Amino acid sequence: MNDTKIAEVLQKTKTIALVGASDDPTRPSYGVMAYLLAQGYNVTPVSPKLSGQTLQGQKVYDTLAAIPYPVDMVDVFRNPEAAYGVAQEAIAIGANILWLQLGVINEQAAVLAGESGLTVIMDRCPKIEIPRLGLEKK
Repeated sequence: MNDTKIAEVLQKTKTIALVGASDDPTRPSYGVMAYLLAQGYNVTPVSPKLSGQTLQGQKVYDTLAAIPYPVDMVDVFRNPEAAYGVAQEAIAIGANILWLQLGVINEQAAVLAGESGLTVIMDRCPKIEIPRLGLEKK
C-alpha cells in the first residue's frame, strides 16, 4: 500500500471500530485509541470482555455487529489467527477498510477482505502513519 493511498484512507475515515480494545493503559491498543480520539476520529472499542462498559469515554461493544451505526474502518488489535474472523465480520457490517495492526499479518484475511471490496492495510499503525504522512491535527 503506497503512502498516497494510506493518506487518502486516513483522511476519509471518520468512524473506527477498534477490535481488541483494552482497558490496560500499557497495551498498544489503549494508546492508539487515545491518539485516534485526540485526532478527531469517532473510535468505538470492541471487546467481549469489556462489553457494556465505557472505555476512554466510549461505549464498548462485544462484536462489530453490535455497533448500531456504520463503521468506516475496522482496526484490528488481535492475534493474526483471529484476523480472518474479524475480516468476515467487517465485511458483514459493510466496513470500507480493514486495518491490521503491526504484527497482525494474515494474508487469507487480506485476500478475503480485498475480494469483498474493502481496502486492506496490513502490518501498519495509524498512530505511526498519521504523523509520518503529515496528517496530524495539532
